[in-house]
Amino acid sequence: MSSLYLQGLRQGAPFLLVTVPFGMLFGVVATEAGLNIAEVMGFSLLVIAGAAQFTAVQLLSENAPVIIVLASALAVNLRMALYSASIAPHLGPLPVWQKAICAYFLVDQTYAVSVARFEKDPALPLRERFAFHLGAASLICLCWYPATWTGAVLGARIPPEMALDFALPITFLALVAPALTSLAHVVAAFTATVLALAFVGLPFSLGTIFAAGCAMLVGARVELWQTRRREAAR
Repeated sequence: MSSLYLQGLRQGAPFLLVTVPFGMLFGVVATEAGLNIAEVMGFSLLVIAGAAQFTAVQLLSENAPVIIVLASALAVNLRMALYSASIAPHLGPLPVWQKAICAYFLVDQTYAVSVARFEKDPALPLRERFAFHLGAASLICLCWYPATWTGAVLGARIPPEMALDFALPITFLALVAPALTSLAHVVAAFTATVLALAFVGLPFSLGTIFAAGCAMLVGARVELWQTRRREAAR
């Protein structure tokens, strides 16, 4: 077994602490929203994107229009396009079938672990990059399915005091906090937080979409301002 695969496995393992309860929570929420076991598992197998799955299920349970459900899930998953653009220089030359595997297993946690490793060692051979990404995905993604099934089957038996909803915010805090490495990142995160709280009362979680859009614009403007300032100082 490749040493890079084992490295990916080890570096992805800590995320199980949030992936497993996150998956169980989705199973609980989805069954409470009226999905049967087959639908819950089909959703997890096809989409494998926890935040988008939660968004869609929550809106469906609120009887939101289908167009709002689709738009919200798409907006939440737009970050995957950014992940793809960011990781493409590292995995782009792979054969199509290997790129398809990497794309399917590209989630928040595997992206964070893989891109950090690739940027740390730009000379890493392509085959080793694929092995590392596969190792990172092995535990994170393959544990998502049984965790979802467990939540869907045993959800009603889980005591209320065993709150599982801690996993969602912790997951994103663990992913986002190390990435706040520039003023533009910090300003964008602050803008998103303030606006999301200010518009929390909007229906169908539209406040979150609005806050995300504004945060991206503000972050881009700050980045542009910093670039021009550096160029002017030369």
